[in-house]
Amino acid sequence: MVSRTLKVENAVGLHARPATYFIQKANSYLSTITIECDGGKVNAKSLLGVLSLGIHQNSEITLTATGSDEDDAISGLAALVEAGFSE
Repeated sequence: MVSRTLKVENAVGLHARPATYFIQKANSYLSTITIECDGGKVNAKSLLGVLSLGIHQNSEITLTATGSDEDDAISGLAALVEAGFSE
């Protein structure tokens, strides 16, 4: 199991478009991945789950991955968050 806490810095947070980029990236990995924010924890491969967290600018999120490609999953998703979800 690998975890990493990140700060969402893009201006709009994790609304529909960046959430779609995020879950597409998450679904490219075999590992089970969760995302936590403000006490909520959901499957990072679920668009509705990710949107339900209401992640906004300056929110702290924790990504956790368990599985054969857990290190790659956390690194890849962290890079996407740090790049502002390509927006």
